[in-house]
Amino acid sequence: MATKKKTTLKKKVTKKKAVEKKEIAKKKTTLKKKVTKKKATAKKKTAQKKEAKKPEIAKKTAKKKSVRPVQKNKKTQIAAYTEKKGESYMSKEQTEHFRKILNAWKHDLMEEADRTVHHMQDEASNFPDPNDRATQEEEFALELRARDRERKLIRKIDEVILTLDSGDYGYCEVCGIEIGIRRLEARPTATLCVDCKTLNEIKERQLS
Repeated sequence: MATKKKTTLKKKVTKKKAVEKKEIAKKKTTLKKKVTKKKATAKKKTAQKKEAKKPEIAKKTAKKKSVRPVQKNKKTQIAAYTEKKGESYMSKEQTEHFRKILNAWKHDLMEEADRTVHHMQDEASNFPDPNDRATQEEEFALELRARDRERKLIRKIDEVILTLDSGDYGYCEVCGIEIGIRRLEARPTATLCVDCKTLNEIKERQLS
C-alpha cells in the first residue's frame, strides 16, 4: 500500500512539474511574441516618421536650389568682321559692325538687369531657417553687385556709341593711332591702343 501511495505521489509531482513547465514555456512564447510585435510597431513608426519628413527635406532642398547662382553676362555672338581689300579703317561698314556689337551688348545687359529684378521679386521669401535666409541674402547681394558693375558698363557703352557718331571711335585717345579691329572686337569699349594700355597698367602697378 505504501509503495502504491509513493508511486501515485511521484506521478502527481511529475504531472505537476510537466504542467508548470508547459505554463512557463507558454509564458515565454507569449513574451517573445509581445517583444517581436513591439519591435515591429516601433520600426513601422520610425519608417512612417521618415516618410513624413521626406516632403519637408525636399521642400528645403528645393528652396536652397531656388537661389540662383550669380551668372556672368554673355554677349550676343556676332560674326567677326572680314576686311575687304583696300578698305579704309573705320569705314561705314566697320562702324555699323561695331554699332551692332555695342547695341547687342547693351541689350543683353539690360535684359539681365530685368531678369535679376524679377528673380528677386519672385524668390524673396522669409525662410524659417536662418541659414537659408543668410544664403539667400548673400546671393542677392552678389547679384546686385554684379548688376551695379553692369550698370556702369552700360553708361560706358553709351559714351562709346557717341564717339561712333562723332567719328572718333577706334582711335587711341592718348596717342591717336588706330586701336585695331581685332582688339575692338575683343573689347568694344577699348579707348587705348595695346602699347598705351600696357604703359597705363605698369604705372598703376608702380603706384599701388
